[in-house]
Amino acid sequence: MAGILVAVFWAILVSFLAVVLVRLAQVLKATTKLVADVTEQAVPLLAEASTTVRSARTQLDRVDAIASDVQEVTSNASALSSTVASTFGGPLVKVAAFGYGVRKALGKSTEAAPQKTSRRTVIVGRTVPAARRRKQKG
Repeated sequence: MAGILVAVFWAILVSFLAVVLVRLAQVLKATTKLVADVTEQAVPLLAEASTTVRSARTQLDRVDAIASDVQEVTSNASALSSTVASTFGGPLVKVAAFGYGVRKALGKSTEAAPQKTSRRTVIVGRTVPAARRRKQKG
């Protein structure tokens, strides 16, 4: 009887291991299928990502070219500005100084001969002559 009991026990154990191995085989098949599907989807995605990176690099090269052109234009504008300042700056200062001197000279000749103008001040609705104004102030 003990032999039958051991044989039944081994039969149950082998059946249990057979079920576990069948389940493990199914899991491995599903895993293999999943890896194959991921590979099929990943390869086009990687190709698309590579294309996007190449496109981005091309755009960055264009932006770099534009930035260098802007830098060149900026340096040209700076050189032009300093050239204009050195070319016209000195003569403009001299012309301005000459004009100021002429105005001063003409202003002194008109100041030398004071003009007599009759100024009147209005006080509460009436006009007071300039002579009387001086008296009122003092």
